[in-house]
Amino acid sequence: MPRHTSRRDFEGRNVVITGASAGVGRAAARAFAREGARIGLIARDRAALEATRAEIESIGGRAICLPADVSDPGQVFEAAEEFERQAGPIHVWVNNAMVTVFSPVSELTPEEIRRVTEVTYLGAVNGTLAALRSMRKRDSGVIVQVGSSLAYRGIPLQAPYCGAKHALRGFTDSLRVELMHEGSGIQVSSVHLPAINTPQFEWARAHMPRAPRPVAPVYAPAVAARAILQAARHPVREYWLGTQTPLLLLANRIAPGLLDQVLAAKAVSGQQRERRIDPARRKDNLFHPVREHHRTEGAFSREARASTLLFPAPALRMGAAAAGVLAVCLIGATAAAMSSRR
Repeated sequence: MPRHTSRRDFEGRNVVITGASAGVGRAAARAFAREGARIGLIARDRAALEATRAEIESIGGRAICLPADVSDPGQVFEAAEEFERQAGPIHVWVNNAMVTVFSPVSELTPEEIRRVTEVTYLGAVNGTLAALRSMRKRDSGVIVQVGSSLAYRGIPLQAPYCGAKHALRGFTDSLRVELMHEGSGIQVSSVHLPAINTPQFEWARAHMPRAPRPVAPVYAPAVAARAILQAARHPVREYWLGTQTPLLLLANRIAPGLLDQVLAAKAVSGQQRERRIDPARRKDNLFHPVREHHRTEGAFSREARASTLLFPAPALRMGAAAAGVLAVCLIGATAAAMSSRR
């Protein structure tokens, strides 16, 4: 008997992903390819993009490499135009590219803060503008912003990244309302992620005594990729990934001062490994690619969880009392998780 094959959701659709050479972007590229999409891969390193394309082709997918630095709007617009010349209209655009610096604010330089902002915030703005330029021709398409729980709650040692994600959330809210006002067929959905096991902790610039690590609990990149796929398939306003993400946001709303105290006591040590940073660690990906670490998984695969819950944010409604109880529980759980990593 012939083998039954189910319909793939993105068969014949075109998807562009920034930051596609490693981590969440690379995992998302594979996930969309398995669903039949043709993928446009944007990142700075051509060799890393070629490796990602080879992975996609090994599972029967199709991909086009589009080397570009997302902080340069001209390069992003050119990449989008080149993809359309080769593949046709863009149906989904995923803004995922990011860089960060793990450091106390007092040890950051203006150049470092500017660079994180240019890539993590303005890179997503540039991608959004390029996507709109393409999608307005047909008045249809989905833009997925890869956000973070840190878009709602800043934590120590990640001020530039938290600021960039906060800015992207404000920009996206404004755009969403404008599209609604126009009656546009273009949809925007944000996916706010918890800590993900990507190579960023190995190649991000760091001004700390010990090597950086994600705040527990940590999830596999494939978990984030499935959430991004869901946002492209059913683009509601926001998705919150992981059970701790909505609780963290509720805790920040209800008891921000208490959460400040917990983070001050636990989040600095909770973001550092036991081992000290190798003095020979001179390469980082802030201004230039680091070729050795272009892979999907980071160094925390042993603790990374393979599944979790995904919450459409508008569906989360509860009374103040219930929210307060959850907030207190979350604050306690956060403190315990950070302590356990030490």
